[in-house]
Amino acid sequence: MSAMARPSLPSSLDSRLPGISREVLSVSMEPKYQCQQCKDILRKPFQAQCGHRFCVFCFKQLTSSGPIPCETCRAEGIFEEAMSMLNIAVAFPDNAARREIDSLPAKCRNDGCSWSGTLKEYEGQHEGRCDFERVKCEACQALILVSEKDRHNERECEARTLNCKYCKVAFNFKEIKAHDEICQKFPMQCKDCGKKKIPREKFQEHIKSCAKSKSACQFSEIGCRAVVDNGKQQEHEQTSVMEHLRLMLGALSSVRLRAEGAGEWQEDSGLGLYRGPEDAPPAGAHAVAPNAGRGGGPGVQQKVTALENIVCVLNREVERSALTMEALSRQHRLDQEKIENLANKVRQLERTLTMRDLQLADSEQSLRELQFCTHDGVFIWKIADFSRRRQDAVGGRAPAMFSPAFYSSKYGYKMCLRLYLNGDGTGRGTHLSLFFVVMRGKYDALLKWPFSQKVTLMLLDQNNREHIIDAFRPDVSSTSFQRPISEMNIASGCPLFCPLAKLAGKSSYLRDDTIFIKAIVDLTGL
Repeated sequence: MSAMARPSLPSSLDSRLPGISREVLSVSMEPKYQCQQCKDILRKPFQAQCGHRFCVFCFKQLTSSGPIPCETCRAEGIFEEAMSMLNIAVAFPDNAARREIDSLPAKCRNDGCSWSGTLKEYEGQHEGRCDFERVKCEACQALILVSEKDRHNERECEARTLNCKYCKVAFNFKEIKAHDEICQKFPMQCKDCGKKKIPREKFQEHIKSCAKSKSACQFSEIGCRAVVDNGKQQEHEQTSVMEHLRLMLGALSSVRLRAEGAGEWQEDSGLGLYRGPEDAPPAGAHAVAPNAGRGGGPGVQQKVTALENIVCVLNREVERSALTMEALSRQHRLDQEKIENLANKVRQLERTLTMRDLQLADSEQSLRELQFCTHDGVFIWKIADFSRRRQDAVGGRAPAMFSPAFYSSKYGYKMCLRLYLNGDGTGRGTHLSLFFVVMRGKYDALLKWPFSQKVTLMLLDQNNREHIIDAFRPDVSSTSFQRPISEMNIASGCPLFCPLAKLAGKSSYLRDDTIFIKAIVDLTGL
């Protein structure tokens, strides 16, 4: 039964992403680095038994339901029933292709980003982390920079949701201002007494009870025109008793006259006012009053005039309000422009600061290289904290480490060493693996290529008795020793350089948790 179980991939080969976009490459992409499924750069390449390469993600997708025929073999006219089947059980990770791909030169494809390095550095350090990468806002669907996503979500997104800070009801940003006009919990201020933070739902109650709020006299129905503070209503009624009685007498007289058919209803500006005895019309007027009333006489004309005056006043108020709104709108636009200008300046300063940080990092790297640099083809590399670094290598946190660069001469080849403290390839877990790396230098155009000088690598015995030595002469046909087109070529050297057992116990190669590695480049013929 175990033979029928589908094989699982090691966690180091597991990937949830298809190939890397070919736009990332700084050079044209060779066909051998292309995934036959997604047509992009191979990510963690897997080689089928027919020889075609796929991203591990694409290969798993293709074979998720079991073995299938290779469509590339069919397209190339080389299909063989036995060999051209895509089967995860017989496919294998192509580490050689992966190392070549990792060393390819890469650049960031996002506008405004100046990052460059190797494809491995792009995948491990920059992909998905670039501040200039644009992503789609889930709410408003606008494209925004990753670095500005938080600010956009909090301050700029037109579709963001906010909670009313007064009634706690959730609203879309576009509607929250209109909500303030009707929110029952919105705080209002009484213009009369100056009291603040009165909820709108209780404002009318406050107006009725506010001692400094003004309201019409309760005798206004019969002609009293007084408007007084609520707290002084009683005082007004006491001081105006005679006036109120006169108005009451006039109202009663008018009712009596109307009942007899001889009275006259007098309207003044829409208020139901009655004439008092002293306002009685002259003799003979009673005979014409009914006709005047029926024919739309002076009383109706006064009411129309009063209404026209009210309309004029309201029109002037509307015009004043429109002018105020226009002025506020202009000021708002000016404020928005100022805010946008300030935001642009802040973004500019942030970009400048980022560039300064990059320049500072480059300067620090150059300073470190100058500190440890040699120009005679001989380099001694001191590695302290060996135990901690080895644990990091065993745990997979830092499997490899690079030495500072050194040179064959001031204007010669630029080189460095690459060390795996827990081994690499055939030496993993049992040996130190030490490799020699040819790097891109400033004077490569003046040098002889391919690099063909003999290289000697040594682990120094700190008792100066028996050094561990390995030497090799470069294979001039290997890409590792051609003129570099990226920051550094593929490393070449000794995967079984030194058994880890020789560093155990009281080893003369490991003292004070420190080892020394020496590299000698034969300068004969240069």
